[in-house]
Amino acid sequence: MYKLIRRGLFRFGGGDAEVAHHRTTAILAKAAPVLGPLGKVLTVDAPVTVFGVRFPNPVGLAAGMDKDGTALHAWPALGFGFVEVGTVTAIAQPGNPKPRLFRLVDSEAVINRMGFNNSGADALASRLLAGRKPKVPLGISIGKSKVVPVEQAVEDYRKSLRALYPYGDYFAVNVSSPNTPGLRGLQDRSALSELLAELTLECKALAERERSAPRPLLVKIAPDLTDEAIAEVLEVCDEHGVSGVIATNTTLSREGIAPADQHLASEAGGLSGRPLTVRAREVVSFVHKQTGGSLPIIGVGGIMDTDDAARMFDAGASLVQLYTGFIYGGPGLVRRIGRSRR
Repeated sequence: MYKLIRRGLFRFGGGDAEVAHHRTTAILAKAAPVLGPLGKVLTVDAPVTVFGVRFPNPVGLAAGMDKDGTALHAWPALGFGFVEVGTVTAIAQPGNPKPRLFRLVDSEAVINRMGFNNSGADALASRLLAGRKPKVPLGISIGKSKVVPVEQAVEDYRKSLRALYPYGDYFAVNVSSPNTPGLRGLQDRSALSELLAELTLECKALAERERSAPRPLLVKIAPDLTDEAIAEVLEVCDEHGVSGVIATNTTLSREGIAPADQHLASEAGGLSGRPLTVRAREVVSFVHKQTGGSLPIIGVGGIMDTDDAARMFDAGASLVQLYTGFIYGGPGLVRRIGRSRR
């Protein structure tokens, strides 16, 4: 049935992927109040506790699907055990010029160069303050505002963290999107160390005001890093007591694109979906082995069916996230993966 629904969704906006994305999210936002009965069918109880947060099931919605948190109450009704919004920036920004989102249907993939289009951290904070937080754990992905020089990135990230700290159950530090100039350079040892040192201190200071434990801070890494570079990132994470790693973001590689989609291979941006399946799993496995299993991992990238999810868990992921897999597989995929973990 979802294949028929998907066919209709893909036709929204004359086949424009971004128009379809926004219209679908808007429909879900409006339909959230009546999705309760569907939630009882799709929701799977397979609880797991990771970095001190209890998740009703280990299948989450990845950042990018609901950047501004406009449909927060719909995602749990579709079976997700947690939701990550964003990536959000301190300064509201329109993102990169359109078109910037492309479906590669034969490849079960997507290329995007969205560029952190979002309404800003303060706008998201206002929405959450108004009671928009979902019933499942909420992760908030924060990134660098495009107009802010890399040299001032620390304060830019800190502003977003301060604005959103009361509402997130964990925070993801996105230093790996390929669509913001200079951002991936923040994965280098010195830059990442400075950033995490300041954000960790900020978390502790904000937690003291609340008289609570600091919120978990996670780092999202790129699949295009070498093993040596990933090892350096992990050393920095260990030095600053980071709670976990999200592996991985989209890739700049174009390997695995089907012949019918080659006309889109030259589009700039990050590739997600089936072509990323193996590489994302390799990174998760490397992180797991490098840390001796001591650092929790959220596995994301190319999870298109239950077998992909099982292999990601076997590689060392404690939780998984869906984005492109959800686009092609729908809510049924969320439920099937959840049921496989009971």
